[in-house]
Amino acid sequence: MGGEYVCTLSPELVQRAKDEINEVPERRAADIEHIRDWLKHQPHINARMDDWTILRFLRGCKFSLERTKEKLDMFYTCKTLCPEWYKNRDPQDKKMRAILELGLILPLTARSTQGPLVVLARPAIRDPATTDMNDVAKAMLLMMDLLLEEDEAVAITGVELVLDSGTMTWQHAAQLNPSLIKKSAIIMQDGYPMRPKGLNYINTPAAFDTVFNIFRSFMKEKMKKRVHIHGSDMESLYKQVPREMLPVEYGGTNGTVEEIKNYWLQRLDARRDWLLEDEKYCVDESKRPGKPKTSAELFGIEGSFRKLDVD
Repeated sequence: MGGEYVCTLSPELVQRAKDEINEVPERRAADIEHIRDWLKHQPHINARMDDWTILRFLRGCKFSLERTKEKLDMFYTCKTLCPEWYKNRDPQDKKMRAILELGLILPLTARSTQGPLVVLARPAIRDPATTDMNDVAKAMLLMMDLLLEEDEAVAITGVELVLDSGTMTWQHAAQLNPSLIKKSAIIMQDGYPMRPKGLNYINTPAAFDTVFNIFRSFMKEKMKKRVHIHGSDMESLYKQVPREMLPVEYGGTNGTVEEIKNYWLQRLDARRDWLLEDEKYCVDESKRPGKPKTSAELFGIEGSFRKLDVD
């Protein structure tokens, strides 16, 4: 969406945006302008300046101007200080394509009117001998960027994640080191204008507990309350996620995994130019007023693990 913002939300969602995230349609343009003006005065940030991008961050921060500025700075800083996840993201690049074709992360296309958008993640269906967690993170963030760009309602309804770890082995678990987990937690919690509504783990294997305990240590308190571990009990999952929203393979009626995967591959190809151009939006730490940020400072794990018994 370039240029001026045109609202595509239903009247119900416009009302929810007022009630839940303090959005005042009459003030929307002024708030966007305020943030745009602020961005123009940040010598270190090269940001997208269109209404739609700025509005997404305002919504993700419940229209707090100060939090929006912090999150925008953090988003572009993460992109710059984490090139292994944000550079060379061409969806038609051979290696990238092979990962995308696995369907590691699938936003489910059907949705209920009020409920959050359900995203199915299957990070362990890859071969750990030929791929690593950086490949997974890159593919997942690419999909999240596309989803947030293309689906306006998701900023209001939020996201419910279903994480299927049924194919996870000790080899997969071994690749999930604490620094990588911390990095992903910081980027998702502090950098993205997301409203995570729930995190559902299904088909959890023995290797899962160790990894999950590390993840949990980096979660914010309110996120910890939204975690549900269902094991192999699908009835337990259906209490959190309406069955009809899930793919056929998970007992639902919302298309097959293959169909949903092909839909997103087609969307990635259609938006390839936008995704490639996106790499240039970042920060230049040499121009940051005050002290430049470093990846060690942002993602470093010194001290985080003193209290954590990981064996």
